[in-house]
Amino acid sequence: QEQLVESGGGVVQAGGSLRLSCAASGRSFSTYPMAWFRQAPGKEREFVAGIIWFRSNQYYADSVKGRFTISRDNAKNTLYLQMNSLKPEDTAVYYCAASTRRSAVVPERAHDYDYWGQGTQVTVSS
Repeated sequence: QEQLVESGGGVVQAGGSLRLSCAASGRSFSTYPMAWFRQAPGKEREFVAGIIWFRSNQYYADSVKGRFTISRDNAKNTLYLQMNSLKPEDTAVYYCAASTRRSAVVPERAHDYDYWGQGTQVTVSS
């Protein structure tokens, strides 16, 4: 059974850093797009960052460019999100997602993804 499990969330002060991990099991997603989304209270789920297998191309939302870095370790079937210079507005539940459709670009819509983790809370205090 395919499963994505996030870890690494927590409470951090503004300006701090966190590293999220997403461990995949049940199948390999190494040749499929994977992404991080987040959802703050009262807001829709939004795309944060994504990565495709081809040249490991990365895509970022404008709000996190230059601060967040997405990466993957295919040997470990694990996706990461390094978050630096965190701001209070980054507070949200963060979800990893995996698609089962190969693509030349990273999909940025939630409905383009087939598997989701349970989410991990990130809280940034001011």
